[in-house]
Amino acid sequence: MPEVFIDGKRYEYDEEKDEMLLQFIMDQGLEVPFFCYHPSMSIPANCRQCMVKVGTPVKDRETGEFELDEDGERKIRWFPKFQTSCSTRLQDGMVVLTQESSEEVARAQKDNLEFILINHPLDCPICDQAGECPLQIQTYKYGPEGSRFEVKKVHKPKHVDLGPRVTLDAERCINCTRCVRFTEEISETHQLTIVDRGDSNYPTTGPGETFDDPYSLNTVDICPVGALTSTDFRFKARVWEMNQTPSIDITNGKGCNVDLWTRDNEVLRITPRQNEEVNDYWMPDVGRTAYERFNENRVDRPSIKLDGDNQSNTSWNNAIETFAEILEAHDSSDITIIGSPHASVEENYVFNKFFNLLGTSNAKFTPHIIPGSGDGFLITDDQAPNTNGCRVINLDETDNDTIKATVSGAKVVIILSDDLIGREVLSSSDLNDSYTISFATNNTDTTKASDLVIPITCVAEHTASYVNVDGRIQRSYPAKETKYTNRRLNLEMSEGRLDRFGTNFDNWVSEENKVDCLPVWDFLNKLGDRLGLDFEYNHSREIFSELSDSLDILNDVSYERMDNEKGVQLPIKQEEVKA
Repeated sequence: MPEVFIDGKRYEYDEEKDEMLLQFIMDQGLEVPFFCYHPSMSIPANCRQCMVKVGTPVKDRETGEFELDEDGERKIRWFPKFQTSCSTRLQDGMVVLTQESSEEVARAQKDNLEFILINHPLDCPICDQAGECPLQIQTYKYGPEGSRFEVKKVHKPKHVDLGPRVTLDAERCINCTRCVRFTEEISETHQLTIVDRGDSNYPTTGPGETFDDPYSLNTVDICPVGALTSTDFRFKARVWEMNQTPSIDITNGKGCNVDLWTRDNEVLRITPRQNEEVNDYWMPDVGRTAYERFNENRVDRPSIKLDGDNQSNTSWNNAIETFAEILEAHDSSDITIIGSPHASVEENYVFNKFFNLLGTSNAKFTPHIIPGSGDGFLITDDQAPNTNGCRVINLDETDNDTIKATVSGAKVVIILSDDLIGREVLSSSDLNDSYTISFATNNTDTTKASDLVIPITCVAEHTASYVNVDGRIQRSYPAKETKYTNRRLNLEMSEGRLDRFGTNFDNWVSEENKVDCLPVWDFLNKLGDRLGLDFEYNHSREIFSELSDSLDILNDVSYERMDNEKGVQLPIKQEEVKA
């Protein structure tokens, strides 16, 4: 196989991949500093930070053999200048010296950083990028101890609202052009460009234009210096104050892999997590606003409608007793249960199984499809994260008219985590003649019309799986505590410095942001005890293990495999569904 030598160590590579040197170096677990390169975009090589010393072995033209020096080693013909490793293709026999083995390369990178920093403002203490800033990190690792330039720095526009979601501080920009290339090559909106010349240039929109790209916040993620910041998240928290928890986007059917960033038990921001099989490095802006669903307008404690349209909070014991009395007072044929593509595989399964044990018909569900709302990239017509999951566990898929007709003939309607009124599947009047019970995460039009509301955990508070539009099953991790969970005791949850060492007297540690809710299976366990049912699941892992044993399509799937493979592709395809 072809070979390359990096810092004196031999590596083999695949010629068919046509790899660039920088990416190959990183794939080996090695490091060369860079700013402008991104593996999913074109290579401009304009930051010059990834310079390395490159040479090729000298071959005898007649024999094709390598020429050897006095020590019997191959003679190396070094390129006359340092090469940018991001734009240098691998070549058989290539010899590379990085900053780890060459003082010349280390000095070149150091000098280059000094040039980059000439006009860069010294505002790390107030910059949102601090703590996760490539320029900050690489300056500490590879840069100069100070600057020899004592001239007045060039000033550029600051606090510029490029659009509704992105704010520009042009003085921080180092002209890596990542943001411009993103709008040209990934989102293809072409809304950003570089204006002015020399040391005065910076990225902005065209005259009279607004940066309203539906993927605009990805430019914040890839900005290496904090020139572009999230207007919504700006000045809210430091990265080292937050816990980073892997999860999936639940705002549409693509299931983009994301990280939830929490502090003080609130989700403060959502960023994309790289997964080549689903969303690469990107996610739509609408998915980032899901933190509002996790923090705000939550159903907190059960509520019951006592007289008229007024709902009042009640105790869990009373909610369980009321629920049980309603079930005992009606025949199973009078009860309709409605599952949800917005709820997880595990939630739908235990919901359906519990009421089937009482003799009800199989749970029905209707997909949440808005034709034409998708863009063929990461935004889909399907507005729910688990439509295929409902199909996998064999819930009855119906259309809106069927749901309406079924509800009209029922005396008890039990709805799992779906705002059927809000999305105009039902109207409030459709529920007038039935006793309606809603399992819900947030207050909605449907919960307002319900007689009993049971608060349940959202995707940020439980471990559960979802099957996206492409048939890939992925799972979530709990990022937030509820009234009844503890980060230190839950092995699924990550623990940060503030969890371990923070006290109630710290400015950012409190008990106020915990929602009084339960996972669906926990509530059904308690209801089952009251009704004398043999029904108990202590964790979603037990539920999924049962599913894996009983359904052929999930036979070799486990949480561990989902973790290791970043999701598991199931042998199903997205079906065309009409809303």
